[in-house]
Amino acid sequence: MAGVWRSYQALMTKHPWSVQILTAGSLVGVGDVISQQLIERRGLANHNGLRTARMMAIGFCLVGPVVGGWYKVLDRLVVGGSKSDAMKKMLLDQLVFAPCFLGAFLGLSGALSGLSAEQNAAKLKRDYTDALISNYYLWPPVQIANFYFVPLHHRLAVVQVVAVAWNSYLSWKANKM
Repeated sequence: MAGVWRSYQALMTKHPWSVQILTAGSLVGVGDVISQQLIERRGLANHNGLRTARMMAIGFCLVGPVVGGWYKVLDRLVVGGSKSDAMKKMLLDQLVFAPCFLGAFLGLSGALSGLSAEQNAAKLKRDYTDALISNYYLWPPVQIANFYFVPLHHRLAVVQVVAVAWNSYLSWKANKM
């Protein structure tokens, strides 16, 4: 395991953007597999591989680039590593970024699932508030620790490790009809 971590760190040093995007997409896919198998109890015979591929695509094209880019912007907006700087970053992250990102994630997931604009709007109206409240239970303490202790180029990876559970929830929420 230590060798895998060292290899990951070496790749992060050489290709941080690519590794962050690949990590995000892969872990969103893992979250969907967990959602289908453990939460929805579909079993392997009824696993929706297209859905997992769609969720991975959202991870590769939305989650990785947008969250990774946001952390870079956030580090420029709030310079420093003190406890109060970590708190400012967490507040910006949770009060500005999270509500917008969550809406984009759920909306894109619905659109890629083939929902009509009306169906997608109704689904967002039904699921968005619950997802945002759940977000606020999990992410503020994770983000305070992340912004205070973790170097910028590892933040997305830390978030994605915690996000395996979060992605399972989001995948279930985004695909619950």
